[in-house]
Amino acid sequence: MSLATKTDYEVVVGIEIHVQLKTASKMFCSCSTEVRGAAPNSNTCPVCLGLPGALPVINRRAVEHVLATGLAIGSAIPDVTRWDRKNYFYPDLPKGYQISQFDLPLCAGGTLPVESSDGPVVVQLRRAHLEEDTARLLHQDVPGGGRVSLVDYNRSGIPLMEIVTEPCIGSAEVARRYAEELRLLLLTIGASDAAMEDGQMRVEANVSLRPRGTEALGTRTEVKNMNSFRSVERAIAFEIERQTRALETNEKLVQETRGWDDTRGQTYTMRLKEESMDYRYFPEPDLPPLRTDAAMIGAIRGRMPELPAAKRIRYRTDYGLLDGLVADVGGDYFDSALRFDPPPDPKVAASLFSKIALRERNNVPNLLDIRPGAELALASNLRTSGAISSQNVEEVYAEHLRTGTPVNDIVAAKGLRQMNDSSELAAVIDKVIAANEAAAADVRAGKDQALKFLTGQVMKETRGQANAAVVAQLLGERLK
Repeated sequence: MSLATKTDYEVVVGIEIHVQLKTASKMFCSCSTEVRGAAPNSNTCPVCLGLPGALPVINRRAVEHVLATGLAIGSAIPDVTRWDRKNYFYPDLPKGYQISQFDLPLCAGGTLPVESSDGPVVVQLRRAHLEEDTARLLHQDVPGGGRVSLVDYNRSGIPLMEIVTEPCIGSAEVARRYAEELRLLLLTIGASDAAMEDGQMRVEANVSLRPRGTEALGTRTEVKNMNSFRSVERAIAFEIERQTRALETNEKLVQETRGWDDTRGQTYTMRLKEESMDYRYFPEPDLPPLRTDAAMIGAIRGRMPELPAAKRIRYRTDYGLLDGLVADVGGDYFDSALRFDPPPDPKVAASLFSKIALRERNNVPNLLDIRPGAELALASNLRTSGAISSQNVEEVYAEHLRTGTPVNDIVAAKGLRQMNDSSELAAVIDKVIAANEAAAADVRAGKDQALKFLTGQVMKETRGQANAAVVAQLLGERLK
């Protein structure tokens, strides 16, 4: 049991998530956002390098992505919002300021329900606003000793959405569930690819403790450098333990920014934490106020897909499927499989999808966009009908996903149709019995394990094509 559960302190966590938006060009210029693999500083121009005299132009697609997110989480969207300059000096910020939003964000308020081990939790959101990303710092050792930091401005200016919760999250687990659910939502509406390993989704947590029953927030620390959902939960849990120990031993806590060392499993001090006044926000003079209208909002709403929460209810109600299926994105592909004629058993299709398709998609991120869901239905029907063994169904379906070869063509090429005919299996069974006389004697003596062994031997002889249930029945009859 953790210290935090033993004490009279209440955990209060607020989450800030920065998400790179899915656009072809940067936030205020026409430079490409395709920076993976690009030579350092090759996707740049006077605007995203912050050169004197360069003027920004708003990326409409980025604005639409933030508004879609706001609609999905139930935010209030004002008729007029504006841009602000957030001033601070750091090597990754070429202008010396960041174009962002302060007191008039694009989206205000909202909620996101999540499931936890203690039941459903509704996370209250404060805002979602639009800004530009900073450059990327690369820290590396140099020959002969020492260390240098290099700046790559390819990332500078990529559209960035910041989504901020209220300080309302009460555990490390709920914080992780919230981040996972938000990523699923963003993937569903197409706002971002949200790949944490590529820095497209970056999670920061503000963690504090306060005596139970009090309203005032305790001294908070902001935790950065969490590049996986597992790291989010581990880092917050560590910080809760660290702050609990400090409070119980009367150690002074300071408001600071701390990094997360995943290898050592602990946070570390980076710098003192700034307040909003330290950024000296003021209205951006180079951009006009941003106006939205009913027609624009209506068009975005009309393009919205079925959201994860609604899809969970539909899968549970219509098919009796577990919620976990939705959490891996691929609902359109899965739904197209269920619409096949004849339709597959939903639970069989869900099992293949979760076990095979999601594994293969790790190697090819857009896999479920380029493979037809009908092939999942065909594989599922082969398994349900017993036409081929369960093991072979999985191998065939995996090969289809990797190569694109139709399921039926793979089955035919490999000769995998299941052997159900007793006359066809008789010779194989006789061969196995003759080669395993001791096991056969054990079966006659009523030992079930021996029957399973002989069944396995027949399956081996037929390369998995025999129907295991039929084999067991024939063996039992033969040995009696």
